[in-house]
Amino acid sequence: MKRILFIMAIAFLAACGNKKDPKAELADLKKQRTELDAKILKLEETLGASDTTKAVAKDVDVMDVAESNFKNYLEVQGKIDAEENILVTSEAQGVVTAVYAKIGQNVRKGQVLAQIDDKVLRQNIAELQTQLTLATSLYNRQKNLWDQKIGTEVQFISAKTQKEAAENRIATLRSQIAMYKIKSPINGTIDAMDLKVGDAVMPGLSSIRVINASNLKAKAQVAETYAGRVNQGDQVNVVFPDVPDSLMTKINFASKTIDPASRSFEVQINLPSNKKYRPNMLAVLKIVDYQNPKALVIPISAVQKSESGEFVYVAVNGIAKKTDIKTGKSYEGKVEVLSGLKVGDKLITAGAQNLNADDAVKF
Repeated sequence: MKRILFIMAIAFLAACGNKKDPKAELADLKKQRTELDAKILKLEETLGASDTTKAVAKDVDVMDVAESNFKNYLEVQGKIDAEENILVTSEAQGVVTAVYAKIGQNVRKGQVLAQIDDKVLRQNIAELQTQLTLATSLYNRQKNLWDQKIGTEVQFISAKTQKEAAENRIATLRSQIAMYKIKSPINGTIDAMDLKVGDAVMPGLSSIRVINASNLKAKAQVAETYAGRVNQGDQVNVVFPDVPDSLMTKINFASKTIDPASRSFEVQINLPSNKKYRPNMLAVLKIVDYQNPKALVIPISAVQKSESGEFVYVAVNGIAKKTDIKTGKSYEGKVEVLSGLKVGDKLITAGAQNLNADDAVKF
């Protein structure tokens, strides 16, 4: 009996001696956990994280794909031109004796702008007028005699011929004297005047410009490549960079002839009366050469390229899905999508360049 009790006492003491301190045991476990975490991290870096549900979601921006009216514009540079922009020339040679208009003045068609010395012509007309008076008197006398059957027919015809010759010479000189007046051929405004009293002028040389600014057009040359796509009646946005101003209107004229030198054709747009518009001012014509009222339009910055073609990323349940697309025309940062997307898709825009297929995303 004593032997059994002795053995039990020794076993109890042994059990009490093997029990660890709780603090020491906790420290030991934490150390083991740190070592395990380090090993796990190293393995993940080596193998790569294959479970996207555990990866950190990347911040992105998305847009809902929807139908919109897409327009593609052809841009050509032109200028404003006055339909009536006239260089006024003299029809006669001589010295200017009077100037009746000044630059900036509004003038009427037929208004005299300057006078050329016509003194010699006037003297000739005065002399012929005296001769005509005498010839008319002789003619009247011969006519009275002829009516009374007195005198010869030759005398009557001779008097009549002299009278008519004097009249014709006077008419000729009067038509010539009209050429010594420089007149405005149109209603408009004098835009240039380089003429003063005493200046010598020659036929065909111009010193005066008259412009009708109420009848302006924007004109431009379009490459023959677009001959089948640019027509009269097409929409056009005319932009005036120097004003600045713009005007949405239509093409009023599209030439059917290709210039053989420039390989282009002319288009014209009528402009409304506006004091801001001036001849030779720069005009940019944005001509609508393609339109799709139900196009899927996305930012061109969202489109990426690979060896197989173009693609975008679409967010599906928090995952970036790589989607192959086919694009059409593009204009001002927008591109038409012909296939690959549908209405309602959540297209990833900002942040798409940093994505891989099946990355986790949030927005």
